[in-house]
Amino acid sequence: MGLHKQYLKVGQSAKNRLFGVKPWRKTPASSEGTSAIQMLISEQGKVNHGRMAVIVFGLFTLAMGIIMSSIPWLDYIILKNLRLMNGSLSYQYWQRPGVIRLTKVYIFNVTNVDGFLNQGEKPKLTEIGPFVYREDMEKINIKFHENGTVTFQHNKILQFVPELSVDKNCRVIVPNIPLLTLTTQSNSLPRLVQMTLSIMLRAMGLRPFVNVTAEELIFGYEDTLISLAHKFFPKHRRPLSRMGLLLGRNGTLNEVSTIYTGHTSMEEFGYLDKLNGLDHLPYWPDTPCNNIRASEGSFFPPRKYTHSDTVHMYDKDLCRIIPLHFHGLTSKNGIEAGIYTPPDDIFELPEKQPDNKCYCGHNAEMCPAKGLQNIAPCQF
Repeated sequence: MGLHKQYLKVGQSAKNRLFGVKPWRKTPASSEGTSAIQMLISEQGKVNHGRMAVIVFGLFTLAMGIIMSSIPWLDYIILKNLRLMNGSLSYQYWQRPGVIRLTKVYIFNVTNVDGFLNQGEKPKLTEIGPFVYREDMEKINIKFHENGTVTFQHNKILQFVPELSVDKNCRVIVPNIPLLTLTTQSNSLPRLVQMTLSIMLRAMGLRPFVNVTAEELIFGYEDTLISLAHKFFPKHRRPLSRMGLLLGRNGTLNEVSTIYTGHTSMEEFGYLDKLNGLDHLPYWPDTPCNNIRASEGSFFPPRKYTHSDTVHMYDKDLCRIIPLHFHGLTSKNGIEAGIYTPPDDIFELPEKQPDNKCYCGHNAEMCPAKGLQNIAPCQF
């Protein structure tokens, strides 16, 4: 038995040397137990640290999500690009609008001048048109100010569109606007001055109607009264050198506008601050007619900020503020927009709409009929 154990021991030793197996040595029980426990604690620590990191990251992400969702980012981005400043998205479209605007002119030709002047006939009118002009617009002489406003001028170029128009060289008979304006305003002059003026006008050979081409009526023809007024009137009231319906709207306009850019308050965004350096309209004697608190026409303050169903727009041709009332929502190409219309009493008589009294000037008896407005103070 002892010899057999010895052979087994020698054989096991040879086998270990042959296959490169190191002999097994018995490790003390205490060392083996300590090593296993340490390994278990180490692995469990790694797992706990990983779970804790995931939990912390999740809580951080949740908190950031709540904070980010509470901020109106879409409104912030829109308002940032809406506010007017050099380089903003709104500035590009404001400075040079990318839209094609067509101005259509219709002329009423008087066909019975002799019968009207000599026989008491009512005037017979024939509509001629349209005379179509493409209007290219841009804003020039732009200057931003530290108080959140910007000053600029309009530059408009009107180009005739023959394929959409009738012959611009056709002749028309129309009222002599400068003569009629002068005779109308002379009614408030003393009687002796009226008689003297009447004699002078007859001596000059002026007639109540003129025969001109459509192009001349629109963009200017020589007129004796206009030439005299251009020479002798004060600079701030001096008319252009010729008579033309759209003569003052072609080229760089004299009017200098200053509007709010939206940096100080969106409630006044696009509203006029000054017009030709004035904070009121000099054409009308009292408020609300001489008020300029209105949009210049390029931008309107968001209804969300004004909380008002009425916006106001300055109309240069009428030289006044036009109120526009909110009448509901509509959709255009999938974009929701508001509908605004002027009130029915915008050209009402002062007896029914007292706010229109100041448009009559200093003489309330000179108010035109309902539906009309006297624009002579600012146009002629």
